[in-house]
Amino acid sequence: METKDLKDVEEIKDEEVKKDKKDKKEHKKNKHEEEILDLKNQVSLLEDKLLRSNAEMINFRKRKDEETSRLLEYANEDLVKDLLIIVDNFEHAIDMDDDNLDDEVSKFLSGFKMTYCNFLDILKKYDVCVIDPINEEFDPNYHNAVMTEQNESVDNNIITEVLQKGYMLKNKVIRPAMVKVNQNIKKEEIEKKGDNNE
Repeated sequence: METKDLKDVEEIKDEEVKKDKKDKKEHKKNKHEEEILDLKNQVSLLEDKLLRSNAEMINFRKRKDEETSRLLEYANEDLVKDLLIIVDNFEHAIDMDDDNLDDEVSKFLSGFKMTYCNFLDILKKYDVCVIDPINEEFDPNYHNAVMTEQNESVDNNIITEVLQKGYMLKNKVIRPAMVKVNQNIKKEEIEKKGDNNE
């Protein structure tokens, strides 16, 4: 009977060992599945981060390209502003020719006129254009009102004189025109001012 019990015990041990091996295999399998699932989640997160990073990089490049193109588009602005002072001086000198000066000075100023025309051609080449607002309505985006006048024959807020030309570089105002604007004061306003002064 002892041999039979011994056999039973060995069989039970074998079964327990088999069961233990099976449990270990099952545990390893579950552990591997968990690791695989965890790795898949990590891969998914990293793919998402990569897509976001790529999108941010593309947006950054677009912003940088736009900024660079804007900088290049208006890179000559400071130079043009400095040249405008020279153009103004040429205009003042040329205006002297209208004052009926003698022939010698007129011939001298004709050289100024040629140089002035060359300057204007160069400015046109770089998309610089004059703001010529005479007889137009005042617009603070393009004009700087430095004087007013009262002329009943002209509507309110109409520019009657350009004191200094304005200029645009492409579509940007680099110097607003200094202008005189018509401001008609109505009789009622004059009477109110008169009443307030008394």
